Amino acid sequence: MTTDPAVSVDVAIIGSGSGNSVPDERFDGLSLAMFEEGVYGGTCLNVGCIPTKMFVYPSDVVAEVAEAGPLGVDAHMDAVRWPDIVARVFGRIDPISAGGERYREQDCDNITVYRSHVRFDGRDGERYRLVTDAGDMVLATQVVLAAGARPAIPAVVADSGVRYYTNNDVMRVPAPPRRLAILGSGFIAAEFAHVFSAAGSEVTVIARGPALLRRMDADIADRFTRVASERWTVLLDHTLESVTQTPDGGVRLTFADGEPVEADALLVATGRTPNGDRLGLDSIGVALTDDGRVPVDEHGRTPARGVWALGDVSSPYQLKHVANHEQRVVQANLLKGWDAADLESFDHRYVPAAVFTHPQVASVGLTESEVVDQGHDYTVKVQNYGDVAYGWAMEDTTGICKVLADRESGRLLGVHFFGPQASALIQPAITAMSFGIDAHTLARGQYWIHPALPEVLENALLGLESPHPDA
Repeated sequence: MTTDPAVSVDVAIIGSGSGNSVPDERFDGLSLAMFEEGVYGGTCLNVGCIPTKMFVYPSDVVAEVAEAGPLGVDAHMDAVRWPDIVARVFGRIDPISAGGERYREQDCDNITVYRSHVRFDGRDGERYRLVTDAGDMVLATQVVLAAGARPAIPAVVADSGVRYYTNNDVMRVPAPPRRLAILGSGFIAAEFAHVFSAAGSEVTVIARGPALLRRMDADIADRFTRVASERWTVLLDHTLESVTQTPDGGVRLTFADGEPVEADALLVATGRTPNGDRLGLDSIGVALTDDGRVPVDEHGRTPARGVWALGDVSSPYQLKHVANHEQRVVQANLLKGWDAADLESFDHRYVPAAVFTHPQVASVGLTESEVVDQGHDYTVKVQNYGDVAYGWAMEDTTGICKVLADRESGRLLGVHFFGPQASALIQPAITAMSFGIDAHTLARGQYWIHPALPEVLENALLGLESPHPDA
């Protein structure tokens, strides 16, 4: 649509991921504009958390079948029906996205949805001037930046002219490639390596550094790298020099050191870039941080009065549960007012993360190197899954739980899992850290179901050096 003259609104929201949850019934008396240039509903719903896990789950089933032999079960997999998996995933996701957009456009009389890229173009008095690529102009008293992030593409790939995939489109390929090269070593690379290897692809993971998941605790990263190397071809310390098309339509990657790699498809999973650089923020006096984020204070306020930010565009944690938390804080503060004395604050003390690869990885708090760097007097325990009853029943030989705690107080400093159900098993540790429960109280102050798998955390806690004489 094109509007002339400019439309004035009370609140403008850029981004329809977590930003879409900001307007509720408390905003019914305000006029709002929502801007979304991509698929409505944001990254998590459409190309991130939710669809990827819907691919991961059948991949887990494939892995269980492949690993059933030590349990005395001879099992085989007949086929992975990739088109059926794709149809199941997006047959659910796409209608949710379309329904969310339709609801905002048709059922919310106070909200106008603009399906175009938008950027700031300075101020008009006390209001911010927002201009879309379609030629619309909106004047907003307050603005919420929830514009998310996009895949980061190394220049050597971007400038090559070679066809490549990212998380935005790889889940919709018509069939798994016979050979898939994955450039990257983080969360996205680890999850898609699991998905496509389970679907039958020969996967090569190419890491620039010495380990996969190297931002995790070193024991976890090292253990995962070793296990991953038994399932996929893993190339470490490889610096990409060029990408070219092969005569058969595939790709050829060459490196500063090491042999070239040829594959039928290339997935780039080298991180994500916040979208703040596309919003014209310099026109309102906002400079990005050194790592490209929109700067915010603990209440979600940017340096520009009346402009708030949340989620991947501003947060150092590119995680949906963090974006949702920040959305609730900004939502409350919008209603309270910029200068309110009782503004809500972000709580980033104990931000957990999980990687839904095989086996799973989960983490909360500090890594051991961070504990050392911060000068803590600490105690540590690494507990094997296979040393507790259920891990024994599973014939698990690789899973570990690592717990770090303050030696004197027993306060948990960090908890890290590598193994089955890691994303669920870590939750008691998140609870304990958030509510100040020390390791001894967590271990002895409640029942732990025997012989359930959470005993791996219980035993890790009990294995810490304790200041309690009755421990």
